[in-house]
Amino acid sequence: MQLDCTELGMVMTIVKTSKDTNGKSLEMEWVLSPNSGGTPIHIHPVAIETYEIISGELEVYKKDKWITARAGEKITIEKGEPHTFKNTTDEFVRVYNTHQPALEFENFFKGLQKFSKSGLVKDGKMSFKSIVGISTLWTNYSKEIVSVNPPSFMMRLLGALGRLTGINFK
Repeated sequence: MQLDCTELGMVMTIVKTSKDTNGKSLEMEWVLSPNSGGTPIHIHPVAIETYEIISGELEVYKKDKWITARAGEKITIEKGEPHTFKNTTDEFVRVYNTHQPALEFENFFKGLQKFSKSGLVKDGKMSFKSIVGISTLWTNYSKEIVSVNPPSFMMRLLGALGRLTGINFK
């Protein structure tokens, strides 16, 4: 299943669903656009995430520093470890990404596609309304993903505002 989030600079293809792995993992292949950002710095409270670079280069924030990962390299993010990623090159980067266990990550990424297609993101730029929208998504999946920067309490407040005003991605 392909999840088109081109407005956010990425297309994700789910390779193995939670059902395929009996809940052990969600496995995806991403294609990140040139010079595209990732996510706010965040943690996965109970999941391990891996990035295996298929082609290109990926910048990964881990242990308070940025690491450049190249084709053939793999980076593992442990439970509770703050991280994010970005593509700072003029080339597309392909990444094999896993989350273990799968939890509800598949639904989170489906919600991310809905957010991406909602019209709230214009030319890759986030407005206050789009920040409220993405906050609803993240706080709907707090077992899977928790923001570190911006602080999680800020995301929870913005997520509550979004739900009160009819903006909600799940």
